[in-house]
Amino acid sequence: MRIVHLTLALALIWPSAAFAAGQLVTTESKFSVKETADRLASALQEKGLNVVARVDHAAGAKKAGLEMPPAEVLMFGNPKLGTPLMLANPEIAIELPMKIVIWQDSAGKVQIGYVDPDNLKSRYAVEGKDETFKTMSKALSGFAKSAAGMN
Repeated sequence: MRIVHLTLALALIWPSAAFAAGQLVTTESKFSVKETADRLASALQEKGLNVVARVDHAAGAKKAGLEMPPAEVLMFGNPKLGTPLMLANPEIAIELPMKIVIWQDSAGKVQIGYVDPDNLKSRYAVEGKDETFKTMSKALSGFAKSAAGMN
């Protein structure tokens, strides 16, 4: 019975891990994790996007008595773009609101990354929303580059 549970758990986890690997669009930031996250939050708010959450994983680790390099995730969205996608396939709601992760890598460099919405289009078989996905991809790229100091 334990083998069945383990096999089921791996079957559920493996596709997600495989999807995540190699699917993250990354840019190196010129700033610290905190400054990059601050710049990103400001840019999102200036464009009228709703910043739903900002998660400081290093702070959470510290509260648990653990240490890790700086890492933050910002969750944000625009219901005018996200809602039609969820109407096309409610499963895509697991990916929304959009997320951008900022972390310090093992070399001490700060990276900013996100899942390209074009990958979500194929993963969730959403048809007829190509312009929405293009808009989201372009916006995420612009926000990441701006926050990283590349614009």
